[in-house]
Formats: sequence, structure tokens, C-alpha cells
Amino acid sequence: MWWAVSLPIFAVLIWSMNIAVTRYVSDYISPVSISFYRWLVAFVILTPFMLPKAWQQRQLIQQHFMQFAVLSAFGMVLYQGLAYSAAHYTTATNMGIINAFIPVFTIFVSILILREIPNRFAVVGSLLSFFGLLYVISRGSFANLAQLGGHWGDVLMVMAVFFYAFYGVFLKKWQLKVPLLISLYVQIAFSLVYHLPFILYFGLDSINHDNVASVLYAGIFPSLMAPLLWMLAVQYLGPNRTSIFMNLMPVFTAIIAYFWLREDWTVSHTIGGVIILLGIALAQKKSLSVKNST
Repeated sequence: MWWAVSLPIFAVLIWSMNIAVTRYVSDYISPVSISFYRWLVAFVILTPFMLPKAWQQRQLIQQHFMQFAVLSAFGMVLYQGLAYSAAHYTTATNMGIINAFIPVFTIFVSILILREIPNRFAVVGSLLSFFGLLYVISRGSFANLAQLGGHWGDVLMVMAVFFYAFYGVFLKKWQLKVPLLISLYVQIAFSLVYHLPFILYFGLDSINHDNVASVLYAGIFPSLMAPLLWMLAVQYLGPNRTSIFMNLMPVFTAIIAYFWLREDWTVSHTIGGVIILLGIALAQKKSLSVKNST
């Protein structure tokens, strides 16, 4: 069904566009501010529809209260907050490529939390992907890695992706029997609470004509529309087939960044990106249980 295949493609396109938006708006609003506004917009939109349902399911929500708190911390605050911070120091192209590293990190986090022992394909593929990641960060010359200050944004993005891997593994471990939209709504509520100490410390930038479009995009499309499209894709295509489309994110991000942000696509991006994707494909071979968690 061609329309079912289009669902994950549009979802990945929205997320890729958000990486470019994150890089663009970094000059107009602080990471804490856009992260808070993003989830505030999503929360306001969802509240008229989801608050009555959440109240009806309040006992179920209370049962998984701490799990929702942990999921929100890793998936919405640490991942998104670090990504917004990384945008100040690196390119959208690099962010997109590093984001493709999530399946590999998920394998290693699964070892820690689920005690899943990776097979030889996962080990070799992970090492290959890590080599490709270092190649991209070093811009094709590993001697450049000594200049740690010049790679601060890439390091932050790697940390963000690492935390998101925890999010995926926790989802698999707990397998909460909660409607997905209620789960999303509760996690967003937690994320707003988590932002309060950072807002008190760093302050909150105002919304103006330079950043309002980016804030609304982040709050509507990647926060609400893309997850909905992705969930529908999983329903029609299955988790394994759907997860393959996530490999399009570096490609979509690079294209958007090239035409919109005028970022250069270099030979090191091509070589490193291909190595990373090959490593991911190899790591997922005969490791479907791990891939499902991403």
C-alpha cells in the first residue's frame, strides 16, 4: 500500500526538517526557551482532547507514574535539550548523521538494561558505525579529533542520541499498556515541569517574529504530527519495516540544510555517512528484537 509507505517517509521528513529548524533558530532563542515552548505548544493543543481521557485513566497513569517521569526525562528533556544546545556549535548536516546512530547505541544500552548479548553482526556493525561517526566528526582527518573544542556540538549531539537510546530501551523493557496518545500527553506534562528549574536559572526568552514560526513548527509537527504518522506506520507496516525508514533522516537533513541553510556537503560526509549506514544495517542483521526498541 503506497499510502502506508508514505507515512514513515513524511514522519522522517518532518523530523529532518526539525533538525534544520533547530540549527536555524539557534541564533534567535536559547535552547532552554525553545525546548520549553515546543512542549508547551504541544501540551496546549493536546489538552482539550487528552485531559478528559487522562482523567479517566488516572489510576493507570498513577501505576506508571515513575516510568512516565523517566521516559520524559530521557526522551524529551535530555535528548531534545542537548540537541538544541548542540545546534549552537555544529551543523544540521552533522546532527542528522549523528542522529542515525540511535540504533547502534540502542544495542549497547540493551546490554546494560535488558542483558541482551549482541551477536557478531551487531558488534562488527557497531564498530563500523562508530568509525564512520569519528570520520564525520573529524571531517575526514582523524588528526582533527585532537581539537576537542571544535567538536563540542558533535559531542553534545552524541550525548543526546545516547540518552534517546535509553528512551527506546525503557519503552521496550516496560511495554506500558497505556494508550499511546495518553502516554505522550503525560510525558509532555512531565517535560514542562522538568524545564522549570532551568527557566528559573537561565531565564526564558520572549517569542518574537524571528523565532515564532520555528517554535510553532517544533510544537506541532515533530512533537505531534510525526509521532502520529510513525505510530500509524507501525500499525500498517510493522515495527521492523517502519524502522528502516529512519535511515533516510541523514539524507533528508543534508538536502534541507544544503538548500535552506547553505551548508556544504563534503566528501567526508558522504564517506562517513555511508560507513555509518552500512554499520547500522549490519548491526541490525539477525537482531530484530533490538531494532524493535528504536
